[in-house]
Amino acid sequence: MTGETDLIKLYSGRILSLAADIPHAERLQNAQASVKKRSPLCGSAVTVDLAMQGGKVSAFGQDVKACALGQAAASVVGGAIIGCTQAQALKARDQLRALLKGSGIVPDLPFDGFEVFLPASAYKNRHASILLSIEATCEAIEQIIGA
Repeated sequence: MTGETDLIKLYSGRILSLAADIPHAERLQNAQASVKKRSPLCGSAVTVDLAMQGGKVSAFGQDVKACALGQAAASVVGGAIIGCTQAQALKARDQLRALLKGSGIVPDLPFDGFEVFLPASAYKNRHASILLSIEATCEAIEQIIGA
């Protein structure tokens, strides 16, 4: 029963609330880069469209076809990414990966909303869907900046 209780904690009200309200959930018309990521394990997919100006994300859109965890992660990214630099996005990605591996350290602002995934460290099979949006975002930024 403990495993079932832990799984219920993973799908907390906060996760479900984030999943139900994803910011920037429309594709961009004039994106400088578009990246689609898919989790082969569960089939979740996220397409990110992005534009940058002055070294910062100026426009962001995403099409999210993912489980509740992938949707919640996309919600955190969508709410935090506008105005961020490449360094901030890469740091957020790396901090989320570490959190999922069990570091217990909450990512820095403005991505501190990823703390909702602390219970997910025990569910390795869920990590790929949680990482989809931030990984697609980082790849899009790298395409624009060229590194």
